[in-house]
Amino acid sequence: MSEIEGESQKKRIRTEEEKKTLCTRLNRIEGQVRGIKKMIESDSYCIDVLTQVSAAQAALTSLSRIIIDSHIRNCVVKGVEEGNEQVLDELMDTLKKFMK
Repeated sequence: MSEIEGESQKKRIRTEEEKKTLCTRLNRIEGQVRGIKKMIESDSYCIDVLTQVSAAQAALTSLSRIIIDSHIRNCVVKGVEEGNEQVLDELMDTLKKFMK
């Protein structure tokens, strides 16, 4: 499978509800990151900034768990059912990145 600028050619069609849920979470995370930037610009206390960074990291971790769960239940199951064991290797490689 070739990649262009780090993006896979594979697709996962999501329902409108899934897209809405994920985008809502991403909008919140984006707001958190903008808030952290404003804190830096306004010389906020280091611990206060770090607290907000930790909250943003937790939100990204939560988003990742949702996407991984969906990937396993949809993409991996479908791949295995079709005899594509490569999806398991791909999943394991991805999980290793999250467990560093």
